[in-house]
Amino acid sequence: MSEEKFLAFKGLKQYDPGMGWAQVHKFNHTQSEEAAQTSAEASSEVLHDPLLGELFEQLNRPAQDELAQNWKVIAGSVSLLSQRMNQQRELRKRLSTIDVELDTLRQTILKDLQEIQRSADQQLSMARLRAEVSSLAQARLASRLRHSPP
Repeated sequence: MSEEKFLAFKGLKQYDPGMGWAQVHKFNHTQSEEAAQTSAEASSEVLHDPLLGELFEQLNRPAQDELAQNWKVIAGSVSLLSQRMNQQRELRKRLSTIDVELDTLRQTILKDLQEIQRSADQQLSMARLRAEVSSLAQARLASRLRHSPP
């Protein structure tokens, strides 16, 4: 038992299965020494009872059954899932950044196309105006040339 859980004041007693009832202030000072001594005493007492000794041996032995192996597989799968979810989160961040860049590029291309269309429309208007002026000038010049005396 850890020392943080004890209230240390005079007269306070605590029950420990290996030691029985003990004074807390005495228990705190010599806990490691008494724990080693009581574990040795407890193990010698357990050796007198073969059933308890076998029970403690079974408890101290790690489980070698399929459940332990299945839990290891599950723990590995959960770890891999966690890694993949982190990768997915990072990829989604990158994808959203790329989506923003794509939208910006689309808007820039549309704006440039509109500017080109406006420029082409202006050039077409100027070409039509020149054609009309040229046609008018040709008609007037032809009219003067016909009416001029030879």
